[in-house]
Amino acid sequence: MKIIFAGTPEAAVPSLRALLDSTHDVVAVLTRPDAPVGRKRVLTPSPVAQLAHDAGIPLLYANKIDDDIQKQITASGADLGVVVAYGALLPQATLDVPRLGWINLHFSELPHWRGAAPVQWQIISGETDAGSTVFSLVQELDAGDVFDSRTFAIDPDETSGELLARLSEHGSAQVLDVVDLLDRDVAVATPQSGESSYARKLSLEDGHLDTHAPVEVVYNLYRGVTPEPGAYVLLNSERLKIISMARSNISAPEGVIRFLEKSAILGCRDGALELITVQPSGKQAMSASDWFRGLRVKEVEVS
Repeated sequence: MKIIFAGTPEAAVPSLRALLDSTHDVVAVLTRPDAPVGRKRVLTPSPVAQLAHDAGIPLLYANKIDDDIQKQITASGADLGVVVAYGALLPQATLDVPRLGWINLHFSELPHWRGAAPVQWQIISGETDAGSTVFSLVQELDAGDVFDSRTFAIDPDETSGELLARLSEHGSAQVLDVVDLLDRDVAVATPQSGESSYARKLSLEDGHLDTHAPVEVVYNLYRGVTPEPGAYVLLNSERLKIISMARSNISAPEGVIRFLEKSAILGCRDGALELITVQPSGKQAMSASDWFRGLRVKEVEVS
């Protein structure tokens, strides 16, 4: 079967690789244009573009489907479209091109957590299980009929980056299973049922940790926004980015960072967390203990 694949970030790579390694024919890849990366803002192809280029697959670059891209999608002759984290909407005219339509891999158990950041919000909300769903792509946000839905336990210390990497590997098998069923004309899709919830895109401000909240709430927020958009606390209006942290049995006053038992400890309402790696404003990431020793103070109040 001829397939056109649409995806951009690292989370889409396992699914594209699975399709490339299968008996199906990936005839084109749609991805976002090169983006600036790093401090020097060097224009860099997306992870999906890099894999497609290495595999010799024709690439279509677009932030928005215009007439030229639409013609190229049509000319590809694809029987099916597969979307994994492409990052832009496909208009109905594009959805109508492949004879079998488009399927999408979404990292939640739909209709739970529709939207741009399902993995992050599952962790922030304190959920213990995460979902992964392959569904039929329609114009309404993540609302199409479901071909395959699975659940996976969330590790209690897992960050959203770690969970997304794991789900993307599991999801690639789901995608291939559904593609095989569609190819044999035996796939069955079921309408979504139940109450939906919305996983909006996270902003930088969402990473601000409220140390006056319960420790589990603070820890879940840190896990959910790591690595993006990143967790931080404010010290005299200066951001201290928290790269990594862990639960701690050492106690510290609420809203204060103290150096205790050779560790930088952040006090919350009903417990404490150990800062492991931090990044002060305008500086490189460093160990939290080295950062705190350099302050030469007994404690730091967090706002």
